[in-house]
Amino acid sequence: MSRITVHGDRPAGRISRHIYGHFAEHLGRCIYEGFWVGEDSAIPNVRGIRRDMVEALRRIRPAVLRWPGGCFADEYHWTDGIGPRASRPTMINTHWGKVVESNHFGTHEFFDLCEMLGADPYICGNVGSGTVAEMQQWVEYCTFDGVSPLSERRRRNGRDDPWRLPYFGVGNENWGCGGNMRPEHYADLYRRYQTYVRNFGGNRIFKIACGPNGGDERWTEVLMQEAGRHMQGLSLHHYSGPGRGAASRSATRFGEPEWYAVLSSALRMESLVSRHEAIMDRHDPERRVALVVDEWGAWYEVEPGTNPGFLYQQNTMRDALVAAVTLNVFHAHCARVRMANIAQTVNVLQAMALTRGPELLLTPTYHVYDMYQVHQDATLLPVDVDCERHADGGDGIPLLHASASRDGSGTTHLSVCNLDAAAEVEVECALAGLDATEVAARVLAGDAIQSHNTFEEPEAVAPGELAGAVLGTRTLRLRLPAHSVAVLALR
Repeated sequence: MSRITVHGDRPAGRISRHIYGHFAEHLGRCIYEGFWVGEDSAIPNVRGIRRDMVEALRRIRPAVLRWPGGCFADEYHWTDGIGPRASRPTMINTHWGKVVESNHFGTHEFFDLCEMLGADPYICGNVGSGTVAEMQQWVEYCTFDGVSPLSERRRRNGRDDPWRLPYFGVGNENWGCGGNMRPEHYADLYRRYQTYVRNFGGNRIFKIACGPNGGDERWTEVLMQEAGRHMQGLSLHHYSGPGRGAASRSATRFGEPEWYAVLSSALRMESLVSRHEAIMDRHDPERRVALVVDEWGAWYEVEPGTNPGFLYQQNTMRDALVAAVTLNVFHAHCARVRMANIAQTVNVLQAMALTRGPELLLTPTYHVYDMYQVHQDATLLPVDVDCERHADGGDGIPLLHASASRDGSGTTHLSVCNLDAAAEVEVECALAGLDATEVAARVLAGDAIQSHNTFEEPEAVAPGELAGAVLGTRTLRLRLPAHSVAVLALR
């Protein structure tokens, strides 16, 4: 029998709601068709933004939205996306399919979307091909509350009051698509560019530097050494996949080897966060600088027949487990990880939703975010897990993964993932310092590890009640289906 101990008597910090952030890039059908359909569209919209998408996301309380990229950010020139849409210049989206970008969705539309969602805006600025002046002027255009040529231009374009812009990223993946830079060169550029990301009026900007690609510890060392005092956040990117030698890189056509390979890749987030956290702790023992995992998720081959540059993929129970275990890792490291942004929100990579014309379906990953929203801004309760491992060479991966927190009302929420592809698991929980008298539980499971929602069967994977949880005196016993995610509320 697997065992979990929840240490209700050892609260360990706050799980920031910004860990439940999202990412929307001008890539494939994320912005156009995903969020933006235009004011003249027959698809119900509010000022051109899809109504159904906004309603779906609001239900999971999106904390923050990162935009416009991604690789797109370091080719994006913000002045192309303001003013009358008919007169905005077009550009070629060279990274993602070499399609024509209309610039109909720009700064005003992004802030409008964030206000509809109730999400904090996070803009990623252009270091790769942009200038210091361009970045400085974008911040002033958005946030200056006085009279200047830029604030007057904003007013002429329809926005009298400045927007609140709490987060600004100084470049994206500058070790790769953002300029193929060495860390020393980027550190100097970051110091220069961030100088001109100024606070106007009451707006205070949390500046985020481009951090490492996966396990590049030297990048983190150099950035913290040379520029740490000038930043509030350092980014980290990590994508999960079945590996280059996998028999199948399909999002839906895979077997147990690919199931475990992807989950092993996702669980690598634990070691990545720990290693970069240790470097940051040496330079910043007060943990002033946040680790911001602003791109993460599963990455597979695109769906057959779709544009390879659009990164459109389906979303199965495997992805639900990727999301759940990754969020559990972020919870455990909440003292340093204070924002994360899954890639991406709609129609791209590990999306919350997929659209087809006027239709919209919710993915298994969306349902994990729905179930897990109870952890937002809650107090972390440490957990210990004793379980079997799937040993496919090396130590394998644990077949059980868990996280717990206590919300403001005193309710404890326990999230438990059964990573076993084929077998249910019985779990015995010790509830140290918890005197719960009632339990309610939800579970997300599918008929198979490949189960996913389609436009023909949009409810094939959806949360339901988990029966049979038995609460005792500071104990809890439950049985989880194979390949499932459960969230239990203990009151």
